[in-house]
Amino acid sequence: MNLEGRRIVVGVSGSIASYKAAEVVRGLIKQGAVVRVCMTSSATKFVGPATFAALTGEPVETDVFEHPERVVHVELGRWAEALLVCGATASTLARLAIGSGEDILSATYLMCRCPVLLAPAMHTEMWEHAATQRNVERLEQDGALLVDPEVGDLASGDHGTGRLADPSAIVEAVVDALTSKDLAGARVLITAGPTREPLDPVRFISNRSTGRMGFALAREAKRRGASVTIVAGPTSAAEPPGVDVVRVETAEEMFRECMDRFEEIDVAVLNAAVADFRPAHVADEKVKKEKAAGSVELEPTRDIAAELGRKKGRQFLVLFAAETENVVEHAQLKLASKNADLIVANQVGRPDTGFDSETNDATIISVDTTEALERLAKDDLARVIWDRIAERRTAT
Repeated sequence: MNLEGRRIVVGVSGSIASYKAAEVVRGLIKQGAVVRVCMTSSATKFVGPATFAALTGEPVETDVFEHPERVVHVELGRWAEALLVCGATASTLARLAIGSGEDILSATYLMCRCPVLLAPAMHTEMWEHAATQRNVERLEQDGALLVDPEVGDLASGDHGTGRLADPSAIVEAVVDALTSKDLAGARVLITAGPTREPLDPVRFISNRSTGRMGFALAREAKRRGASVTIVAGPTSAAEPPGVDVVRVETAEEMFRECMDRFEEIDVAVLNAAVADFRPAHVADEKVKKEKAAGSVELEPTRDIAAELGRKKGRQFLVLFAAETENVVEHAQLKLASKNADLIVANQVGRPDTGFDSETNDATIISVDTTEALERLAKDDLARVIWDRIAERRTAT
């Protein structure tokens, strides 16, 4: 995720969940956003304005008439690139739906011509009431984006729908709203994670891939408007919401799934660490240690990248190459031999980059360019990769 320099107004209303708005503000700032906060008078009874002033380094607006010479709601509405109403109560939703403009938050809402996100928080009965649902529907018709409340513990010991969405989900929704939809309409296929090649019912050959890079690519593609299918080997990485995840184990299963889908897709990004070899013979029963041979006979698996390169027509094909030495040279050879459009060469084999790490050292290579990228978080690397894909697809 990245909000570097983006201007966001967070409107806080009088819900017990308003204290979580401080965590949301912190999350937005961590992503690089510049945040200003406005609060209803009810919100100030739960969290003091000083809290948000300390977090943002900006004054907190609580009253339309406090600085009439500045016309604060006009200033905020024109400044904002996004308005997030965090902990939106039933009363706040009602005021926004009818366009009352009677407080600093609703007046700012009327001034905004930017994406508006609503993160409601209230008791279940209030959320489910016909009036609230009617107001939400009207706001969505007017263009607002809803960050759905969750099921969970509520005030007064209740449990049900109406709990404010997790702060990380709210931050991600803001990122989604401000991300260019340069992949709108594109059908994307991504592979991720390792494969497992069985020796017997218990043992298998595999590698250190976690799938996190592939899932980061899927999240970013979805955020940019693509329809995404990810074919994933065994991995515990969190599945991105809104993405079709197809689970496989072996290289052969991944090969078949990719072949079946390739004709219908526009972009394929092969990030999975697919086994190059598999045991030639798989035992039906667990091989006992005392009976195991000193070596295992291996045979090559089918090459997904090479086959897709041969089949490629209008599709844009991106490969990954995990290397421990001569990274660029090996990747350039792979780019040419497999008819790819781009290849992302990863330096692996060190504890601080590559498999099972938070960052990657990577080089993005095409037939005419080489771009070295050092110590990027996987989400940031995914963003750069899709930037380059979008640029090259537009150019062609």
